[in-house]
Amino acid sequence: MIKILFVINNYFTRGNGLAQSARRTVKKLKERGYDVKVLSGGDSITGDKADFNLPDLHLPIFDPLVTKQGYIFAKAKKDIIIEAVKWADVIHLEEAFMLEAKVAKYAKKYNKPITATYHLHPENLFASVNLYRSRILNGITLFLWKKLCYNKCKIIQCPTKNVYDRLKKNKFKSELRIISNGLLLDDLMKKSDVKAYKDNKYRILAIGRYSIEKDYKTLIKAMKYSKFSEYIELIILGRGPKEKSLKKLANKYYKKGIIKNQVKFGFYNMDELQKISSSADLFIHCAFIEVEGLSLMEAVQLGIVPIIAKAKLSATSMFAKSDESIYKAKNPSDLASKIDYWLSNEELRIKEAEKYKNMAKDYDIEKSIDLLEVMFNDAYNK
Repeated sequence: MIKILFVINNYFTRGNGLAQSARRTVKKLKERGYDVKVLSGGDSITGDKADFNLPDLHLPIFDPLVTKQGYIFAKAKKDIIIEAVKWADVIHLEEAFMLEAKVAKYAKKYNKPITATYHLHPENLFASVNLYRSRILNGITLFLWKKLCYNKCKIIQCPTKNVYDRLKKNKFKSELRIISNGLLLDDLMKKSDVKAYKDNKYRILAIGRYSIEKDYKTLIKAMKYSKFSEYIELIILGRGPKEKSLKKLANKYYKKGIIKNQVKFGFYNMDELQKISSSADLFIHCAFIEVEGLSLMEAVQLGIVPIIAKAKLSATSMFAKSDESIYKAKNPSDLASKIDYWLSNEELRIKEAEKYKNMAKDYDIEKSIDLLEVMFNDAYNK
């Protein structure tokens, strides 16, 4: 079988969907007999090291912001990169940063085929510094990613049609294939056995990084417009740079009496997440920049109705089963109207929730790995 090299700045970082997806994919490919190795930085906390291990790259001014986003960059050391590239039959890029650009350069030199997954929009990066609206900055970044990495690939994995359409519109030269990042259904089925704890509150749940593009501010602001606000318990789980400002806004609403139950924040392990998810009445996905948004699928497969932001750079609204589960991104009054619709119609909400229980099967990671196997072998044989 072919030898596949995965390239990612930090394979071990936690609370980062990109790294988590890479770990799942590598594990599944190894289970199928592929020789897969990783070129990445190591984990300074656990001591874990990649097969081809790179030192961390420290950026004095930007380090605090980068680490708050759950991210670490690796130094692109030439000797380690060349060793890794020479070992591989196919090289797979998980990002399009400096490390990947250098790997792509040497892959071309040694005539090694390259594939990639498009995990991030430029806007994901610049949302952290509130520059996601800059068409010039995001346009230049996408152009550089395309020139230095993606156009050197034989095939690019697009997790959604939303991504496929954007890359097609921007004239990416590589072959584009729509392949979901996939979900581990074994883990999801365990969640279905969790018994929900109910009380007289409506529990509204959101899960994800506390960052600008995840837009939890809109969810909190929606409480001003909801007729159920005094009965709602908001649970917003994650971590990230906007934690303080979100807590400040939530506390302000609580003191003013707009909400009667203090908003719950935190970062929980899988067992705790299962218990909380199983007791939720609605799941809100507020992100206005999102490549796929499978965290939503992990929650709603328990039988929870979602309400999802619709935005140009978010693909997640594709999961909605009805218009009542979609609201205009960044619009708290529209979100509140959809919350009120579902909370006013309990029988309809319970019936609607049943539609989401088996949706995860369409995103089984085994199906994704089937398609990735074909992608890697096609790239090798072209």
